[in-house]
Amino acid sequence: MTSVPQQMTAIDPAMPGGPEVLTLVERPVPQPGAGEVLIRVAAAGVNRPDIVQRLGAYPPPPGTTTIPGLEVAGEVVAIGEGVPDEMLGQPVCALIAGGGYAEYAVAPVGQCLTVPASLTMIEAAAMPETLFTVWTNLFERGYASEGETALVHGGTSGIGTMAISLCNLFGVTVIVTAGSDDKVAACLAHGADHAINYKSEDFVARVKEITGGRGVDVVLDMVGGDYVARNIKCMADDGRHVSIAAQGGMQASVPVFEIMRRRLTLTGSTLRARDTAFKALVADELARNVWPHVEAGKLKPVIDRTFPLADAAEAHRYMESGAHMGKIVLVTA
Repeated sequence: MTSVPQQMTAIDPAMPGGPEVLTLVERPVPQPGAGEVLIRVAAAGVNRPDIVQRLGAYPPPPGTTTIPGLEVAGEVVAIGEGVPDEMLGQPVCALIAGGGYAEYAVAPVGQCLTVPASLTMIEAAAMPETLFTVWTNLFERGYASEGETALVHGGTSGIGTMAISLCNLFGVTVIVTAGSDDKVAACLAHGADHAINYKSEDFVARVKEITGGRGVDVVLDMVGGDYVARNIKCMADDGRHVSIAAQGGMQASVPVFEIMRRRLTLTGSTLRARDTAFKALVADELARNVWPHVEAGKLKPVIDRTFPLADAAEAHRYMESGAHMGKIVLVTA
């Protein structure tokens, strides 16, 4: 076991701003507390919340490092009190509340999943945030189940590509929206049953056409705003609408009687602020229900591009351009 240094390179902006605030700095290597592991980070996923945090609109939860980054993969190089010794040296990926854009990061042991031989460290780093998010929202809150149909907005995003993959694995027909014909083609190639160019087509009319007027059983929405009322028009009786972001607006007007008449459910969640006990529970469910598919090589994230940690600013510019299909990953080594 190699020794752990006291200092590390990290991205830890002193103030909110554009991508240019993401520059390399030296920081103390964090120490794992009780129930935690220290991971030597090989790769870290880039997610939209990282951009919102950089802009100053999504501060980390109390007590969490200001270093951004919600998912990492690497080797466990130190353990805190109560963590089994056999975790040392394990290759893991982990969902964390912050700290991923660094050479070392601390993670609760319950939020770690062992990286199987079927995944590279780059692929493993791209899994936790989208996997935890899609599983808890589409399958738990939205109760998506075999034989049903789901509508997922943002089909080429990390969330969208993971939703397509999981729907394929669990027998859910998936309709996605995307912003260009090229992205529509990419979604179909990845396994979406149907893909709609929302810029050239009315997705409400297309969903009705695709479903023979019945509508979809569940909607996974990251847009919010006026999309919510439009999504409701896409829903079958007893349908579920799950909100996970509000990129198009924080407020929505909804037809209340329509919700009552058709027994619709509107729900949603955020993941980062949930406690470690909840996240450990989700990790355990994923280990049992999803990870066997990962180990068998049947589930991999879509990786668009990787950037060195030093080029985190470029990674953010690329994400903000909207040109990516799947995940953007920072590599430390």
